[in-house]
Amino acid sequence: MNEEPRPEPPESVAAGPRTVSQEDVEIETYQVISSDGPYDPEQLPELTDTEFRDLYRWMVLQRVFDERATKLQRRGKLGTFASGKGQEAAIIGGGFALEGQDWIFPYGREAGMLLLHGLSMRDLLLYWRGVEDASRMEGANVFGLAISIGSHIPVVTGTSWGMKLDDSDAVALANLGDGATSTGAFHEGLNLAGVLGTPAVFFCQNNQYAISLPFERQTAADTVAQKALAYGVDGIRVDGNDVLAVYNAVTEARERALNGDPVLVEAVTYRRAAHTTSDDPTRYRTDDEVEEWEERDPLDRYRAFLRNAGLWDGIDEESVRAEVDAEFSEAVEAADSYPERDVEAVFDYVYEEMPPELRRQLDEYRDLLEERPEILDSVEQRPKG
Repeated sequence: MNEEPRPEPPESVAAGPRTVSQEDVEIETYQVISSDGPYDPEQLPELTDTEFRDLYRWMVLQRVFDERATKLQRRGKLGTFASGKGQEAAIIGGGFALEGQDWIFPYGREAGMLLLHGLSMRDLLLYWRGVEDASRMEGANVFGLAISIGSHIPVVTGTSWGMKLDDSDAVALANLGDGATSTGAFHEGLNLAGVLGTPAVFFCQNNQYAISLPFERQTAADTVAQKALAYGVDGIRVDGNDVLAVYNAVTEARERALNGDPVLVEAVTYRRAAHTTSDDPTRYRTDDEVEEWEERDPLDRYRAFLRNAGLWDGIDEESVRAEVDAEFSEAVEAADSYPERDVEAVFDYVYEEMPPELRRQLDEYRDLLEERPEILDSVEQRPKG
């Protein structure tokens, strides 16, 4: 047996792989206007005095539209409706940064952005009444609303890829909530956009809840913006209750996207209304939480900025609201004038061109109604959508 003393082991050295964690990445939240109105003059966008005031009008329009549409739904004159109350700065700031040739892919709360982009208020109301014609989104570069969470994100990537192939001077902007970032479609869409370098802007309005699930329970990530790095795309985190910060962020994102660098923008905001009119938010959040965010109201903040910047004198608050109210009432009248659909409409819109078998069924149905018109007495025809 070898009784020689064993050699001393070498001193231990740090070994093993170096981990990368989210603590290694500092994600700042970009802001122009502080919560009580003071602002950084060096960060102000190059807008005219009229445009600064127009931003306020559009934010008021978003607020009034949501309030009036919710009341219509409660009276049975609108289907289930999703309000953007509390998210006005994100919605309008993002929309104001776009150009007419850009395409918007909505997710349901951004009425003001769609109207700003050229959609008629009548058609938007008809959409929420379930009228198929309104889904055409005529007169505006607006895709159909994505009711299935996150399903439109790969479509945005595909559309923006087509824009790149056509050498188009336009971007495709996806509106999405924080809940959509937990879907497979989100990961697929961002990954492919990063690989292809498409002119896409993924605009996440992080309103803190995916229906009833709070943000911190659906992801271990500190922010949505940092998720961009996994796909090799740029990320921006912005105060979503600061309309000028959002405008600057989406403007920057649009410019980067046009250069082949898709961007994920996270606008940190809060949904003060219910998820939809079918939801009861008191079951999953406290009044104190809602009141805390109410103190950060985006309209109050921007109103304070306009006063501090000497721009408020050109605004008559009551006149603005009266104007928007009148516009909404006219849109309701126009929507009410939409004719009742014939029961034969159940055969429409199934295919772009009606196939022979469906045509045969339609002819058979017409013959039946002609022979037995009393059948119509048993048909409950939903009026005006």
